[in-house]
Amino acid sequence: MSLLTVSKLIEKVPTIVLYGVVRSVQGLLIRVAGINTQISVGVQCRIDIPEGEMLGEIVGFEEELVLVMPYGSLDGIRPGTRVDFDLRDSVVHPCEGWLGRVLNGLGQPIDGLGLLPQGQDNVLVRAQPLSAHQRHKVSGRIGVGIKAINTFLTVCRGQRVGVFAGSGVGKSMLLSMLARYTECDVCVIGLIGERGREVREFIEDTLGEAGLKKSIMVVATSDESPLMRRRAAYTTMATAEHFRNQGLSVLCLMDSVTRLAMAQREIGLSAGEPPTTKGYTPSVFVELARVLERAGPGVNQGDITAFFTVLVDGDDHNEPIADAVRGILDGHIVLERAIAERGHYPAINILKSLSRMVPACHTPEEQTMVIQAREYLSKYEDMADMIRLGAYRPGTNAEVDEAIEMNPKLMAFLGQHHKESFSLEESFNLLKEIITP
Repeated sequence: MSLLTVSKLIEKVPTIVLYGVVRSVQGLLIRVAGINTQISVGVQCRIDIPEGEMLGEIVGFEEELVLVMPYGSLDGIRPGTRVDFDLRDSVVHPCEGWLGRVLNGLGQPIDGLGLLPQGQDNVLVRAQPLSAHQRHKVSGRIGVGIKAINTFLTVCRGQRVGVFAGSGVGKSMLLSMLARYTECDVCVIGLIGERGREVREFIEDTLGEAGLKKSIMVVATSDESPLMRRRAAYTTMATAEHFRNQGLSVLCLMDSVTRLAMAQREIGLSAGEPPTTKGYTPSVFVELARVLERAGPGVNQGDITAFFTVLVDGDDHNEPIADAVRGILDGHIVLERAIAERGHYPAINILKSLSRMVPACHTPEEQTMVIQAREYLSKYEDMADMIRLGAYRPGTNAEVDEAIEMNPKLMAFLGQHHKESFSLEESFNLLKEIITP
């Protein structure tokens, strides 16, 4: 055994052992007695059960009792069970060997491909976002392979964008296109609260072998504990931060922020927080800001360009989580059910979507084209009902006539097969052919 291996093992040996015993179990919480000093919220613990050990985390305090929530099931826990507390910070050890692998929220492999190599760096799972004064500015356009986004919603390196959609509108397919075609060094994908059936489908069919090769996936399915779902989001961001600190360009995809908020709501309600808007506790909105702000530019040349999906409840884009996320991020892409129902993919509503880097990242010629195209789409949308009913007569308004003529061409431009990819230059050239034939 090498000296380096021995030193690592020594570092993992706790110098002080603090433990308590289970007093009671109620709902998702374990109440632990016998210890009330030197520990704080967020500290991890190991709970002795007949099958071995179960990991948990402190989520609050109640008089002399410590409130613990496990990462797994409560089965096997009984009064008097010993609980050992670990005072060390929770860390992961990402490295290039993680590329192409699938992990759980604790950084453990779940893809059946053997042990996961461990890097040298200790990366804090619950790190604080970088100070605003430490970050370099968002700059430099990045091609994502999707014409509609490249032109109308141009993304820059280090930008954070929300993808807002109801269920079954095509956001998983959009994420897979972003993972395969976006210009980046490393892609980190977090599937938070995903359906278990869809995980393998996303990896093998939607993402594909080419997409997985440059990606690291962190998965927590919907049947796992709320603590594990939240931990998966933390691990996703910690992994992305590691590669950003190496000076690399990182693409971070998280699906979905809404399920992260739901997990935090479950944790908050169990710990005794009062419910507020739609049952969400105050800590939900604090936690959202902390997680989303971890993405963005780094101190050196590295950056995290992030796309966070938001599952809007009943297609209501003004519900609390969607409203809060939209205010934090640097842009939003709205996927609309009515567009998807017409068989048009990606189902992006350009008029309701926005990138806050536009028009600063466009040349004057590009901005002129985009404005003109938006005007055509807007004029057609204003008259769409009259056109479909046959109430509008051609020749009544020259601008509307022009918008009607241009609409089929623009809609064809905005549509794209999921196996197609277009660079920034190709996207603007195709738009130019439509606007200035």
